[in-house]
Amino acid sequence: MKLHVVHESLNYDGSQLQSLFTYKNFGLKGDSISIFRGSCRVEQNEMVDIEDVLAKDWIYSEDMLHFIVEHFDMDLEKAIVRQRLLIATIKEELEKLGVTILSRSGDDLYAADKKLSVSIATLSPVSSLIHCGLNVSSKNTPIPTISLEDLNVGGVLSFGERVAQHYCDEVQSMRLARCKVRGVQ
Repeated sequence: MKLHVVHESLNYDGSQLQSLFTYKNFGLKGDSISIFRGSCRVEQNEMVDIEDVLAKDWIYSEDMLHFIVEHFDMDLEKAIVRQRLLIATIKEELEKLGVTILSRSGDDLYAADKKLSVSIATLSPVSSLIHCGLNVSSKNTPIPTISLEDLNVGGVLSFGERVAQHYCDEVQSMRLARCKVRGVQ
């Protein structure tokens, strides 16, 4: 699995959740995770979560840390499991920094009623995709949020890279785990 860190600001509007995003933009072919920092504004026409569309919700943050994951298989349930693995990995990495107030509910992280993350898993014609965004700032968000700033997490891209590497290591470990067991009758 390949990892790419984008050092320039890149704003997320939902259109980045597409097959071959990392290959087209950064030249990395195959399973990948890319991380970048920028604003987030997802309008109704780019929403993937139909519950959000029906509720006429929209997603906005002035500053987020974004993860886009692509795996070249077509299993939505596996993509959702991987999405939750990514969220659990983020929580573990934050706990290593002393952040112990977060809880995971499904595919999101919360501190009481304040939301740290947005996340979605879906399929493209050739792959499964995950987007996860973590609020770097809580300013002007449309719902109660908590941010990495509020949690005193500095070095946002470095933190993101640690999360992404941890995720890649987990994926590799799972792949190797398949190769060490014998089948049973």
